[in-house]
Amino acid sequence: MSIQDEVKKRKTFAIISHPDAGKTTLTERLLLFGNLIQSAGTVKGKKSGKFATSDWMEIEKQRGISVTSSVMNFPYDGYQVNILDTPGHEDFSEDTYRTLTAVDSVVMIIDATKGIESQTIKLFKVCRMRGIPIFTFINKLDREGREPLELLEEIEQVLDIETYPMNWPAGMGKRFLGTFDRHEKQFVQYNGNEEETYIPYNNLDNPEYQELIAQEAFQLANDELSLLDEAGDKFSLNTVLSGKQTPVFFGSALAPFGLQTFFDTFISMAPAPAPRKSTEGAIQPDNPDFSGFIFKIQANMNPAHRDRVAFLRVCSGKFERGMSVKLARNNKLIKLSQSQQFVASSRDTIEEAYAGDIIGIYDPNAYQIGDTLIEGKDLFEYEELPKFPPEIFKKVTAKNVMKSKQYRKGIEQLVQEGAIQLYYQHRTDSFILGAVGELQYEVFKYRMKNEYNVEVLLESIGEKVPRWLQADQVDESLFDEQNLLVRDREGNYIVLFRNEFALRWFKDKNPNVELIDLLEVNKYDQEY
Repeated sequence: MSIQDEVKKRKTFAIISHPDAGKTTLTERLLLFGNLIQSAGTVKGKKSGKFATSDWMEIEKQRGISVTSSVMNFPYDGYQVNILDTPGHEDFSEDTYRTLTAVDSVVMIIDATKGIESQTIKLFKVCRMRGIPIFTFINKLDREGREPLELLEEIEQVLDIETYPMNWPAGMGKRFLGTFDRHEKQFVQYNGNEEETYIPYNNLDNPEYQELIAQEAFQLANDELSLLDEAGDKFSLNTVLSGKQTPVFFGSALAPFGLQTFFDTFISMAPAPAPRKSTEGAIQPDNPDFSGFIFKIQANMNPAHRDRVAFLRVCSGKFERGMSVKLARNNKLIKLSQSQQFVASSRDTIEEAYAGDIIGIYDPNAYQIGDTLIEGKDLFEYEELPKFPPEIFKKVTAKNVMKSKQYRKGIEQLVQEGAIQLYYQHRTDSFILGAVGELQYEVFKYRMKNEYNVEVLLESIGEKVPRWLQADQVDESLFDEQNLLVRDREGNYIVLFRNEFALRWFKDKNPNVELIDLLEVNKYDQEY
């Protein structure tokens, strides 16, 4: 089979949602379709003793939450599926943002009882900026929730995107009868026992279905469907693929109901890998030379071996285990002899991969997030991954000074994963950590103790306003303990201003000093 044929088979997508919308449950159901697991775990692992397959880290099992993106690969209906399950918790949004650079489409889950929530809006905006096609699954129809028309209106108004319901629910909660499948022209009846009955529209007049169609919930849904056919947006796959229209599916991940129809339709519509922007222009996925970029690094996926795995999105050509590639950042030649595919923490050696695939490669402490790997003569780099400034800063020290070696190694490895950022206080070289939220510090502290056997002390220095400085504009006399001068791991200078007022005061007093805001840089890069 040619590289072009292999690329067409790849479907690589992320699942995003607000916490508790049902993301992990839906992911598990999809793994059942791929025959990767025999039964779905439960998110609340402490009560049941079963854990979500995508939650592999010990703290995830204890807390019943996802705190790191995980990857799952499996064949399905002639396609090769790559699912990236992302953390829903806002404290880990940076990990999610980077993950979104590695996918070709997104499944957005919305809780039918709550509608659109804050984290959904944030992640949706990132998808829109990057032009990623979005497919929507409205979950928890087995509970009483908000009216479907109201949910569609909210999606269109809050997210500013056209909606096209691919199916339409008849009732909800205890009144839930099933859904009208607009795509396949059939009614999918909910039987309440994980079985679904598929009734073509033409057969609904048969005597055996008279009791079904006589029910009030069925009649109301049928009337709403007629309204949608008359006044709703028309479906356009091109508009979907351009990120301007979202197909909407109603169902329940827990019941489960509607997932088979959703997944089959999604797989048939989701885009195959597309060309990727680079410093040398767009790189085609069927380009015969292998290339890819690293969007995530994870330490200690197997704590017994203290391993480091770099997650690589293949962007072009064919990957073969044992091949030698160039690290574009320094032109260093590296042999890729250890490569794996994943179901969360379970790993199998993979011999080959194609554009769209997500693979893990052993990291001998050589890679950085955003690195480009290339086969062939021409050196280029894929567009830089977005960086996000932390919001909370804390000084960190080891409780036991005799464990300084493990302490430094732990910090170095966990910081390289990108969830926590490391800064050195100018002159003293004290360690300062920056993160988006408190939960990241909790995970950091837990992992330092359990993976490196080092207990750490964290001292808050509050919420600071970080601004980057040009090296030739650094004047130490302008800064103090309130407005800290620090350096990041690349040696760049940063000022951690006490608050927005201190930042404005500094700008007024020092108009010639250029202060760089990473959020503005990211916004510019994504819009242009």
